[in-house]
Amino acid sequence: MDRRAHDVTHAAPAAPVALARRGVGTTAFRSVSRLRIAALWEAFLVAVGSLRSNKLRTALTLVGIVVGVAAVIAVVTIIQGLDNKVATTFSSQGSTVFTISKRPQIIKSREDFVKFNKRKDVTHEDADAIARLCTSCWRVGVAANVLQTAKHGDQKFENVRVRGITPQTMFDVDGVTIDAGRIWTESEGASGRPICVVGSDVLANLFGGAAADRVIGQEISIAGRPHQILGVLEPLGSIFGASRDSVIYIPYSTYQKAYGARDSIVVFIQVPTAGQLEAAEDQVRTIMRNRRGKIFGDDADPGFALETQDVFLDLYGKATSNIYIVTIGVAAISLIVGGIVVMNIMLVSVTERTKEIGIRKALGARRKDILTQFLIEAVAVTAIGGAIGVFTGFGLAYVISALIGFPLLINLLSAVLGVGVSSVVGIISGLWPAWRAAKLDPIEALRSE
Repeated sequence: MDRRAHDVTHAAPAAPVALARRGVGTTAFRSVSRLRIAALWEAFLVAVGSLRSNKLRTALTLVGIVVGVAAVIAVVTIIQGLDNKVATTFSSQGSTVFTISKRPQIIKSREDFVKFNKRKDVTHEDADAIARLCTSCWRVGVAANVLQTAKHGDQKFENVRVRGITPQTMFDVDGVTIDAGRIWTESEGASGRPICVVGSDVLANLFGGAAADRVIGQEISIAGRPHQILGVLEPLGSIFGASRDSVIYIPYSTYQKAYGARDSIVVFIQVPTAGQLEAAEDQVRTIMRNRRGKIFGDDADPGFALETQDVFLDLYGKATSNIYIVTIGVAAISLIVGGIVVMNIMLVSVTERTKEIGIRKALGARRKDILTQFLIEAVAVTAIGGAIGVFTGFGLAYVISALIGFPLLINLLSAVLGVGVSSVVGIISGLWPAWRAAKLDPIEALRSE
């Protein structure tokens, strides 16, 4: 019993000693950390002072970095706004609509154009068969387009798109809404009355930009035939310089009376949910193949084009991906040139400050301290250039977006990436000059003039 007590008595003080040692270690670690942070801050202040003392040199050094980063930020910001605009425009019909037509909407060669023109026209009977036999289809409508001249009094509006549609739900399928007035009723559409719903460009060109509610009930002449305005659509804007508001909707029966039914039409099919799209496409594909006498498993031309709006988005994505590559290449060249300029300026700075380096080494500065000093200077100048480039790029993007009418989407990640890349360029460019400065012999450095 006495021995155990004696052992415990001698073992107990060990814990306070260990805690004391641990406390001392923690305090020492914190002190070292504070000293390192203070040393880095002092080195940063010295670097900023050196840059301020050579303003012209610093400004010339910044140019390459600013141009490279600004180019990337401006183009990325503009393309992101354009992506948003295009996706919103081409997805206005949503992911629940697909079309059947004689020719695809995008034809890549003359040979394909000739081949597609040999197909049978898509007719109203095809649309009726789809509406009758497709159990997964929710809405089935048809549309036909023709470019015509519209007139009102002495005013004339050329190359306006006249779109004959049926039924009235095609307004929903097309993703357009009424701003003033109304759409025609089912009986009005079936009777072939000369009525129409117009886009906002028609008001601007034929009525001097009059308010939408003031033109309801007035008549316009389309290809010499009078039509009464029932409604005005909300503005949709333009895409790639083409206005989406230069349109006049008329009932398909009215369209047939005016232009006949000899041309191929486009059939629009909508499903309740995106999950039913594939099943509806399979059913419609089978119906159309049967109507054209295509046997199952026949890999030849099916005789029609089945498409969704993704065809435009895919084409646009392929086109803009090349822009991204070119932009990155140009920016990379600019940043490389900027990095070379930074390296040259830093080498000149090392030569000019040889005596200063010798004095610092004589006072106890280590190679590591000299290396850190010059690296911080290189990173500081490139980081400042990157920050200026970011603001310049956003400013350019704002001006260009305002001029072309695209939304401005600022991505903070691209800003962080711009400053980060420019800082990396500073590290790479400043490493060799900093290493040369760190290697200088203090005695030889002190002898230099």
